[in-house]
Amino acid sequence: MSYVPGQPVTAVVQRIEIHKLRQGDNLILGFSIGGGIDQDPTQNPFSEDKTDKGIYVTRVTEGGPAEIAGLQIGDKIMQVNGWDMTMVTHDQARKRLTKRNEEVVRLLVTRQSLQKDCLEKVHVPNCGKHYFLLSLVKLTVVKF
Repeated sequence: MSYVPGQPVTAVVQRIEIHKLRQGDNLILGFSIGGGIDQDPTQNPFSEDKTDKGIYVTRVTEGGPAEIAGLQIGDKIMQVNGWDMTMVTHDQARKRLTKRNEEVVRLLVTRQSLQKDCLEKVHVPNCGKHYFLLSLVKLTVVKF
């Protein structure tokens, strides 16, 4: 999903809540990120058109908090605890995710399969999945 700065964006997103794992003085999320407005988008293996400067999940630790919560490699992070992540540097994203005083991180992520799943199930009521349509103006709940 490509995003053009200054233009509205609409995406099918999933809410993921990660409870950080405490290891000594550290709180572990169990995933790594890539991307950001200060990075070269042509090096992003998850950008369809090689212009997307979003924040993407590049690694998920097996059995870690992120995997348990449902985060996947290639997910694009749209929000962290309510903060917009579509126009941040790599370092700003890292700092948002690793705040020491936050033991729970609530993400809104998008991925290619969400869009496909949404389109396939649009006529199936009560299938148990909850997705959202996210725009930078409002958040609309869509239940399938």
